[in-house]
Amino acid sequence: MTDDAAMDRIDTSVPHSARIWNYWLGGKDNYPVDRAAGDQYRETFPGVVDVARASRLFLTRSVRYLAAEAGIRQFLDVGTGLPTVDNTHEVAQRVAPDARVVYVDNDPLVLVHARALLTSTREGVTDYVEADLHDPAHILKVAERTLDPGRPVALILSGIMGHVPDGDEARSIVRALLEPLPSGSYLSLNDGTSVFAGDAIEDAQEDYNEGGAVPYQLRSPEEIRRFFEGLELVEPGLVSCPLWRPESTTLETPEPVDAFGAVGRKP
Repeated sequence: MTDDAAMDRIDTSVPHSARIWNYWLGGKDNYPVDRAAGDQYRETFPGVVDVARASRLFLTRSVRYLAAEAGIRQFLDVGTGLPTVDNTHEVAQRVAPDARVVYVDNDPLVLVHARALLTSTREGVTDYVEADLHDPAHILKVAERTLDPGRPVALILSGIMGHVPDGDEARSIVRALLEPLPSGSYLSLNDGTSVFAGDAIEDAQEDYNEGGAVPYQLRSPEEIRRFFEGLELVEPGLVSCPLWRPESTTLETPEPVDAFGAVGRKP
């Protein structure tokens, strides 16, 4: 698909989660409708920017762990969103230049920016796949053009499973993505909660869901933990994102926010 064809599919009259997320992170790939929705959310729950940043930093630290300590060389990042600082391939290939990374998204604006994602080291490979989260079999099939299905893969689901409101369906999708992966593969997943902000974030999310964007379901830590059933959790287990292996150079004690994440290994 050409960039012009992808641009024709972009609806700038309705807010989009990837573009709102981009706005909260200080990016420029968003439209007035996205900024308006983002500002409305922030008026009700000002801490949402901290949540967005914490989720992004968890992604960075978990990918660095997977490449440097777990020895993973293949990454499948589903629901990647718009490019920003320290994308999955940049973090992984900084540690392991031969890392192979497949990004998956179904947002036409992400498709337009795919060329920015497709940069890679000479030793490694970076690919982009346009596919839907609800079709895990297709995702795995097209990922095989870049990833070796016989070698361990790190499945990255960063802030995406909340877009599948039904808990049973969401867990079924994660299982379908994980089951064909070989032993030694990993899952890195984080999603939003309402543990700390309570009514403020729940009210903001309810207003957001009624604003025309794809709804997002906040989940309890217990519900998020169920995504890791059958996996061996890496220490410190499921925690608020800033508390997952924080940078040792940081002098301040990390403050928990309403995003919980973990990394689990497939036995």
